[in-house]
Amino acid sequence: MSPIISSLKSSPIPHTHQIFSQLQKSPFLHPQSMASMATFTNFLPKQTPYLPPISKPTPLNFNHLPTPKENHLIQKLYTTTTRRANVVAKSSAAAAGVEKVSRDERVQKVHNIAEFDEALKKAKNRLVVVEYAASDVENSAQIYPFMVELSRSCSDVDFLLVMGDESEATRALCAREKIDQVPHFTFYKSMEKIHEEEAIGPEQLEGDVLYYGDSHSAVVQLHSREDVEKLIEEHKSDGQLIVLDVGLKHCGPCVKVYPTVIKLSRSMKGSVVFARMNGDENDSCMQFLSEMEVVEVPTFLFIRDGVIAGRYVGSGKGELIGEVLRYQGVRVTY
Repeated sequence: MSPIISSLKSSPIPHTHQIFSQLQKSPFLHPQSMASMATFTNFLPKQTPYLPPISKPTPLNFNHLPTPKENHLIQKLYTTTTRRANVVAKSSAAAAGVEKVSRDERVQKVHNIAEFDEALKKAKNRLVVVEYAASDVENSAQIYPFMVELSRSCSDVDFLLVMGDESEATRALCAREKIDQVPHFTFYKSMEKIHEEEAIGPEQLEGDVLYYGDSHSAVVQLHSREDVEKLIEEHKSDGQLIVLDVGLKHCGPCVKVYPTVIKLSRSMKGSVVFARMNGDENDSCMQFLSEMEVVEVPTFLFIRDGVIAGRYVGSGKGELIGEVLRYQGVRVTY
């Protein structure tokens, strides 16, 4: 074990509370907590536009292909729904509006396997987010505008739309990718599937895109014990607090809290360094988790002057903000 890691492990760790927020229904603070959190509510992310929760995905109907008239209505539905979310520019014709989404909003509509494979190949190691939808499923049209909105802000992520019932070619694509229910979101990197979700809302979609596609924020991405040691050594004497977010690749609570981590990294730049490590990325990361006695995720380690000052286990947005401020020396009352 390296001296730096050894010193971290042997440092006293204050008692911390553990929060299991997988069952938490509200995306923000519990109402009773709001009064005591009022001094730092500016750090909270803006709430995602409301979309009724999708209780379950809809089976994809391969027995019906839309007629030209139905295809026109599909285009109109997608354009109208997107306009309601204020994410698509005005257009005089519904069909023209859909084409504008494809060109200007960076959501590429894919019509067959060849186009799909070419899009993945062209993306190289960038994240590719694919929505599989259907013409007769309202939930598909409802979630689509939020994907368009994400395409605007996430310029290093590619977005694809596949209408599963558009043609025999799109049917074949869905069959190859084993898609039988929509809306279905699949995430690819280097032409490999890394994650998939069904029946998710805007907040979950945004969290997934940020979690699996973050390569441009102020959060330092760590991929080994050596990376951790280097980061600690760099900030050992500059007085900055290091907040190390330790999670796993397929961890719902880790995804849920990550947008808050990104926002904090921007708001506190210069005084707090935020970093992230996925423990199951490789053996080195897993060894680090073992040495730090991390048994639940997400776990946030607070490191100052080369010493662990404490840790927070959980995905509560408000609680995380409070802990960061507390280890900065700001008095926080819950």
